Amino acid sequence: MLIAQITDMHVKKQGEMLAPGLDSHAALAAAIERIGELDPLPDLLVATGDLAADGKPEEYEVLRDLLARLSMPYLLSPGNHDIRENLREAFPDQPWEDGRFLLCAADDWPVRIVALDSVVAGRPQGEICAGRCRWLDDKLAEAPDKPTIVMLHHPPFVTGIAYMDAMGLTDPSGLAEVIGRHKQVIRILCGHIHRPIQTMFAGTVASVAPATSFQVGLNLNDPDSILLTKEPPAFQLHRWTPDGGLVSHTAYVEEFGYWVRPKNYKAAEKAPEG
Repeated sequence: MLIAQITDMHVKKQGEMLAPGLDSHAALAAAIERIGELDPLPDLLVATGDLAADGKPEEYEVLRDLLARLSMPYLLSPGNHDIRENLREAFPDQPWEDGRFLLCAADDWPVRIVALDSVVAGRPQGEICAGRCRWLDDKLAEAPDKPTIVMLHHPPFVTGIAYMDAMGLTDPSGLAEVIGRHKQVIRILCGHIHRPIQTMFAGTVASVAPATSFQVGLNLNDPDSILLTKEPPAFQLHRWTPDGGLVSHTAYVEEFGYWVRPKNYKAAEKAPEG
């Protein structure tokens, strides 16, 4: 199974800039085009939050039109820039359960996808409250032998980028307790930080994907400012096989040159010294 992950698209209407010189619409359109040209094509696309710049209905309409260019199905989780009501209305075909939060468990593929909602309305920080922990615990208990990915926007760990960590997941201990009880969870996929980051969490790997909109600089010193970089838009590909488990790749949207090494290539031998 091949899963494409995009995150932090912050999409706006075509022609509207996210910031001076920063066109998140064009960046997402380029990422979708690149994903649509992959061979083999992913079986599924997942998007881990901050789908729209401001959560406006017209932004979700734009997002829906862009995603319609892909032939594969997709699953969406909200981020702190999203507005649940507008998102639910724009994507009535998403398998979210009824209720306050946008939660779902998808069993249509060899890997089960459980989508969490870590949003606290009106705040950049996230949380997985006791109710959401109970829901996750119940869902994971339904299929203890099926490899499972849990996706949410806010990563459940401290990254060291202090400005972003201040907007992180509040008290992930409840989530850690639930994940730790369910050994079939092979990965936690997140967004929010706008950088590729990985660590161990509750006995599994927690992974943050880079953004399609813009990247956050690797600043481990200054807690009072955020550094935005001109690194290219990117997405991740997660390849699962029964024997090899889940292997992840980061793909950049911009094109780079290639050098193809001939089949009979031999590296130059080092001349003996003296």
